[in-house]
Amino acid sequence: MAPLSETGISRRTFIQTSLAGTALAALPTPLRAKLPAIARDLARLDATAQAALVRAGDVTASDLAEAAIARIEALNPALNAIASKGFEAGRALARSGPPAGVFSGVPFLIKDLIEFPPLPHMAGSRLMASNVGSFASPYGARVKEAGLVVLGTTTTPEFGLLPTTEPLLTGATRNPWDTDRIAGGSSGGAAAAVASGMVPIAHASDGGGSIRFPAACCGVFGLKPSRGRNVEARREPSPIGVENCFSRSVRDSAAFLHQTQQRGPDAPLTPLPLITAPGTRKLRIGVTVASYTGSLPDTDTADAVMATAELCRAMGHEVEEVAWPFDGPAFVDHFLTLWGLGAAAIAARARAALGPDADLSTVLEPWTLGLAAEYGPRGEAGAAAAFENFRHVAEAMAGFFEDYDLLLTPAQSEPAPAIGHMAPTVAFDVLHERVMTFAAYTPWQNAAGTPAMSVPLYQSTGGLPIGIQFSAAMGREDTLLEMAYALEDALPWADRWPAHSAVTL
Repeated sequence: MAPLSETGISRRTFIQTSLAGTALAALPTPLRAKLPAIARDLARLDATAQAALVRAGDVTASDLAEAAIARIEALNPALNAIASKGFEAGRALARSGPPAGVFSGVPFLIKDLIEFPPLPHMAGSRLMASNVGSFASPYGARVKEAGLVVLGTTTTPEFGLLPTTEPLLTGATRNPWDTDRIAGGSSGGAAAAVASGMVPIAHASDGGGSIRFPAACCGVFGLKPSRGRNVEARREPSPIGVENCFSRSVRDSAAFLHQTQQRGPDAPLTPLPLITAPGTRKLRIGVTVASYTGSLPDTDTADAVMATAELCRAMGHEVEEVAWPFDGPAFVDHFLTLWGLGAAAIAARARAALGPDADLSTVLEPWTLGLAAEYGPRGEAGAAAAFENFRHVAEAMAGFFEDYDLLLTPAQSEPAPAIGHMAPTVAFDVLHERVMTFAAYTPWQNAAGTPAMSVPLYQSTGGLPIGIQFSAAMGREDTLLEMAYALEDALPWADRWPAHSAVTL
């Protein structure tokens, strides 16, 4: 473990500015908003490095918690990434000593789409504004076993149904690189929190791109695991959703995935070892900038994908352009059917709870109600047809991955759009088209159950992050992580900080 002097933190400075951790909380708000230097210095360290400081006795869990709280209080007014604060519970855990896990003492945030008692569980919806989580999931238990200190929840669009985080309940979450831009969705609050340095790592989930969009928008690393990789996080398991995290380093995401994966004889996938370094074998990589519906990304994104292809060739990998092996437009219709049937089920529950004459527009957003109206009538037959289509997509991509190790594509069609472009109040037909254009590269992995990642390799001519997506065969997160380590070495991103961040305040 490197001494404090080698991490850029002087022991004397640390003691003078922060060792009495509660002093940060006692500062008047205007002074606390200036953010003590130690809180900025700690923000530069990833979760693995912060945990190493705790293990070495150089800092305490309380020191890390207080520094993170100071960063949240300073940054969140501009970004609106926090759905609920759990500072006092986090402080109590930090004082008592969290479990001696891989991330012992490291500050953490939970996305407000899973329950983590006793935090609120609102799912970004006015319908659940007063709801408090009560389901203690196996996933939550793994988070606790890791020694993470949970300080609150992060914002999400209503029930995770949009690739932007602008719910009517909490308002728009803003991108740290440009606060007039979206942070992505549905894990937008978590991505903004990590990108800005509020915390080094945060929970995220993905049911159609919800890890990869925010990672691409905010310039952080985000990996969507294979279906069946994680222990269960939800009271009602999702047929397409998975859990993981955002981090500024690949090693943090690798360690978190290793912590939360299913193990033992009943695990549906062979458990992975902890991946710690680039791979050594030559890979076959297919690349396309066209989406499975034939649409093309903006010029900056297309150029970034092709630059990544050249980088991979320079690393010694074989890269060639490929075509999609399944019917894209048919898949989109089936995926939206399943999405809409989920919205219809939400609307039906709201109706049952509020009564037959209730105005659901007071508790559910126009986009949610529009999806329910458009696709709800397809019913069980529509769901069955959707899952049959997903089976065909999975078979087609399994065949593809017999010939290729990875598929290289954009993560989304353009860098982060403006706030309001995909807001839930935009007219349904207009919003439908905008969402399908933006989210044209990600839902198939959720249908097929395969892993994928967004890597923050490049920036647009306007200075916005561009996420590069790699996809792999079922269960091959190891191949993705090995490639991610190699890319991290080739084009380091850890020192890229947005304008609204802990290190730039």
